[in-house]
Amino acid sequence: MARWEFKLPDIGEGVTEGEIVSWLIKAGDQVKEDQPMVEVMTDKATVTITSPRAGRVLETHGSPGTVVAVHGVLVVFELDGGADAPAPKAHANGNGHAGARSEPAATAVGDIKESLPGMSAPPRASGGAAAGLQSGYFNEKPLATPATRKLARDMNVDLRSVPPTGPQGRVTKVDVESFSKAPAARPGAPERAPSASPVAAREAVKIAPGAAEERVPFAGMRRKIAQKMAQSVHTAAHFTFVEECDVTALKALRARLRPAAEAQGVKLSFLPFIVKAVVASLKKHAVLNSALDESTNELVYRKYYNIGIAASTDAGLIVPVIKDADRRSLLDVAREIERVATDAKNGKSKMDDLQGSTFTITSLGAEGGLFATPILNFPEVGILGVHQMKQKPVVKNGQIVIGDVMLLSLSFDHRIVDGHVGAAFAYEVIRYLEDPDRLFLEMA
Repeated sequence: MARWEFKLPDIGEGVTEGEIVSWLIKAGDQVKEDQPMVEVMTDKATVTITSPRAGRVLETHGSPGTVVAVHGVLVVFELDGGADAPAPKAHANGNGHAGARSEPAATAVGDIKESLPGMSAPPRASGGAAAGLQSGYFNEKPLATPATRKLARDMNVDLRSVPPTGPQGRVTKVDVESFSKAPAARPGAPERAPSASPVAAREAVKIAPGAAEERVPFAGMRRKIAQKMAQSVHTAAHFTFVEECDVTALKALRARLRPAAEAQGVKLSFLPFIVKAVVASLKKHAVLNSALDESTNELVYRKYYNIGIAASTDAGLIVPVIKDADRRSLLDVAREIERVATDAKNGKSKMDDLQGSTFTITSLGAEGGLFATPILNFPEVGILGVHQMKQKPVVKNGQIVIGDVMLLSLSFDHRIVDGHVGAAFAYEVIRYLEDPDRLFLEMA
């Protein structure tokens, strides 16, 4: 019998590691070829890794919450044969499916389940000189762009050992190049320069164990969400602007269009109208559709309009994206919202549906409350919170009447968007929603 080590395959998209979400096999199991073995979450998505060949499981490496580097050992198999079997070449494409192959290959299959684009874990302290990237597993990774990570791999540099000088404790290409030329660290030298990140600088909170408590791993999607939120809060200068919107006319328009939409198999909610109002307003206030490239200190104005729709799932909050919303009709936007939302709730989202947003809308529907302070889907600079519609007295033509009113909460990055600009954008959205017939002038 032969031992064979199955290693985490490179699933593409610049992914360098993955967090074990759950094991689908255990030591002693007899595994068939293509049998699902483990769910692994990367910064891009969650994929199910299947076995490229049959055999008996001798060992599984890592528990849920463990972060494994690409090419790190996941499973040790016992195979038929007289010598240790060579590991097959692992590869997979960006959609979470294995590419074509002529030999057994480690595969990442199944539809993508969750994705939070732009996620990076805070840097951790680590000492030593340049060293080979380990193919084992570790708990956290430094902030760095995919290009910087590739450079580190090419130069055989462990990013965890590189003192960061970039914004928010980010390791830059210059940091990697300088570190690779530096002599080995002297004994007793500081392990790592302190990070500029407030999150990394704070000591971990320890809670003493108690009798009437239960502890569960803070891992998987929940931890990714926490890291994403912390990154946004400690990077962007959040400012929230709240204003009322009279949606009486919008409710009437939706009621008129609803039967025609249903005749075409489309469920017409208020959200497609809001998406079109946001897109029309972004065209007039382009800075809300921009992003700050901190590596070059450039403000990137996007000439396309990909609107993220924050969706709550059993696994946590994810953001499916309506691509090219400006070029879609109202019904097409409604169809796309229904498709991506259904896929998200069923854990069937494709990677392309979960990345590339330029602005995000978050709606809590009937439970939307009065107002909120939405957290930016970093590195975006704007997010619009949509809340409950309530009947209230409003003044129309000098008369007090009962109208349908909801509040909009716009959060934006005050480093990039001035207060009066954010307010002007919010009022533009409100004008479109209060006079929704104007939207038809903007529709594809």
